[in-house]
Amino acid sequence: MEVEVYPIGSRVRVANYSPFRGLKGTICAVNMIDIDQDEHFCFYHIILEGVQLKEPIWFEYTEVELITPPYVETVAVEQERSKGGYLEGTSL
Repeated sequence: MEVEVYPIGSRVRVANYSPFRGLKGTICAVNMIDIDQDEHFCFYHIILEGVQLKEPIWFEYTEVELITPPYVETVAVEQERSKGGYLEGTSL
């Protein structure tokens, strides 16, 4: 099964049935786990907006949906990196 991996800096919405459902956030880290050649799992470390939690939360790839095209955020990340203002693992 092929897993689409969203890049760090992508804006996502939590789509699972949990207290976080519907909240938006930014991916700050991606963790891939290869079970075997056919099965992969992807987890996103997401900084949620509008919550009192200051720490990012891990979500499985099936629990989030992309809300901005990856190329939009990628361009913003590349511009910040070229200025020296973006560090890997931080939010925009």
